[in-house]
Amino acid sequence: MQTLLLVPTGENVGLTSACLGLIYALDCQNIKAGFVKPFSQEAQSHQSCTATLCQKLFQRDCPTSITHERILNAITHQKTDELLEEAVHLHREVAQQHDIIVVEGLYTSEDSYFAHDLNVQLAKALDAQVIFVSKANLAEPQKTAERIDAQVRTFSSRQSSVLFMRTRGLPDSPIPLSFDPSLRLTQEVEQFTKALQAFNPTIGTEKLPIIGLVPFSNTLSVQRTCDILPIIDGQYLNEGHASQRRVLSSCIVASSIEHELSQFVAGKLIITGSERTDVLLASSIATQNGIPLAGLVLAERHSPASETLAFCQNALQQGLPVIHTPLSAFETAQRLQRLNNEIPEDDVQRAEQVTRFVSSHLNMDWLNQTQPTPRLSPAAFRYELVKKSIADKKRIVLPEGDEPRTIEAAIICQSRGIANCVLLAKPQDVQQFIQARNLSLPKGLEIINPETVRDQYVDAMVEKRKGKLDALQAKEQLQDTVVLGTMMLALDHVDGLVSGAVHTTANTVRPAFQLIKTAPNYSLVSSIFFMLLPDEVYVYGDCAINPDPNAEQLAEIAIQSADSAKAFGIDPRIAMISYSTGASGAGADVEKVKQATDIAKQKRPDLLIDGPLQYDAASVESVGRSKAPHSDVAGRANVFIFPDLNTGNTTYKAVQRSANVISVGPMLQGLNKPVNDLSRGALVDDIVFTIALTAIQAQS
Repeated sequence: MQTLLLVPTGENVGLTSACLGLIYALDCQNIKAGFVKPFSQEAQSHQSCTATLCQKLFQRDCPTSITHERILNAITHQKTDELLEEAVHLHREVAQQHDIIVVEGLYTSEDSYFAHDLNVQLAKALDAQVIFVSKANLAEPQKTAERIDAQVRTFSSRQSSVLFMRTRGLPDSPIPLSFDPSLRLTQEVEQFTKALQAFNPTIGTEKLPIIGLVPFSNTLSVQRTCDILPIIDGQYLNEGHASQRRVLSSCIVASSIEHELSQFVAGKLIITGSERTDVLLASSIATQNGIPLAGLVLAERHSPASETLAFCQNALQQGLPVIHTPLSAFETAQRLQRLNNEIPEDDVQRAEQVTRFVSSHLNMDWLNQTQPTPRLSPAAFRYELVKKSIADKKRIVLPEGDEPRTIEAAIICQSRGIANCVLLAKPQDVQQFIQARNLSLPKGLEIINPETVRDQYVDAMVEKRKGKLDALQAKEQLQDTVVLGTMMLALDHVDGLVSGAVHTTANTVRPAFQLIKTAPNYSLVSSIFFMLLPDEVYVYGDCAINPDPNAEQLAEIAIQSADSAKAFGIDPRIAMISYSTGASGAGADVEKVKQATDIAKQKRPDLLIDGPLQYDAASVESVGRSKAPHSDVAGRANVFIFPDLNTGNTTYKAVQRSANVISVGPMLQGLNKPVNDLSRGALVDDIVFTIALTAIQAQS
């Protein structure tokens, strides 16, 4: 699935036209493109104009945008992650039925001060290629290049291109009847590229290609006469053909009529004082002479007498729009200068023409050459976690049932349908916390008092650990709610367990080793962390369980981690990490990684796996090309297998703290049933996502 995010460099750049033209061009090449505008631009609108026109032109349903009010509220309360998750959800809805998704970004305005930052985060969340949409003027290459520079710097890590709209300095171009690549201005693009490169050498190169140079069109870039009515607080004296005529230009007629006759031309909007009966008569004569004026605006005071309008009846019947406004002629002209040239949602005729016009000036060869390595963004990862867990609600036991963060997380999970949570705690303790926080207990959230169920697990635990403990010892160990929860899991009374908010990793993991044991296909239990980097989710293993695995064990950890990555929507590219890349180093530690790589490849030839690789050779494309030029993994890895616990744990904590990266885990893998550990510093959201992760493991 390919996603194209159109980011405007300012207002009135032709963003709607660019989106519609791109969708139409893709359609003409049998590529079904969907559209989504995740975030509403205006406070009053829940549905974007582009989405409405897309529905009318292409008969495709577009999801409703997240409201402006919701955006402001989330930003104010520092909940941008939730916004991005909702955006991913909207994107996924559309992606189910389309080959490519066109996403409309935001332009910065007084009401949308957050637009730029949100565009940057949206590009990461959707793993989108960015198309900068900008106005251009062939006579002003420096100004045009500066508009692009301001955006490119903050999107530097993303694959990007430029689409120039409403380009001044080009000859008039015909409006085609359909997609017509012969109209593409190849020579003009080459000339303009040279001029731009004097100020920005990357524009027009493979790094930042120009995918279209769309001329300004007097016919297509202007509004209808009816569209100006709300702008100037106007009322019709005669509507005429206001919905068909377009305002190509406007002028104020203030002097004697004989000096203004040259202004009465097709597409002109005449503005004058309402007492100027001579201008009304001149407009009528022009209309009767077959000149389709855009209209006549009579400003200030009262509208003309009905007798005067009756005298001009013939011209009015021929469609001359006449509007009255209480504004002065000068105020009217000023407001018209600020007229938004974007396509109104009911102007379907113009939209149809625009789609054909814009599409014919796009270089679609560029699209076929840009197939980036797929990546799963943090927002998409979180969205997929919740979505998959909701699909099949599992019963997850939380042994730390009276711990405040755990209670809040359980309430969230139960309310959102992520899992059916079971709190092991005294009900009065939970109720006391809920009342103190003014929370409410959602329907279905279970609270089980350990005292009331502990005895029923004694015999089963003795059987599970036959010869290792007696009933008295079992009852004593079951005082620990983690052990009790693990027994509930072992007997299939629940589907998964999450603990660790107040217990150590050993407290959580030891009962699982003793009572759950390893899955039939595996000989050991290992762990992974999902590292939510800004652009992509990485998998780190093993960073919590095995101190010094041998080559066979390391290979098994790699295979377990790859399968876990797949289960959560990550297409694994596995790097076996060492202090040496390839054959550049020697020693027992390097040899172990080499052997582990060979074993993993033999056992799972379907996996992309390489090693030994240094971390930078595995993760940085330029270093990977230099140190391992023939590797399919180097520079592109997303699953990192560390040679020992010392290296893995140190690396994960260094990345987490230094880069302020969210980590989800450790997730245990290789067990018969899912048990997962929390960091004792876990936030409520961390616990929610770990519960979701555990529920997904339980499904498989």
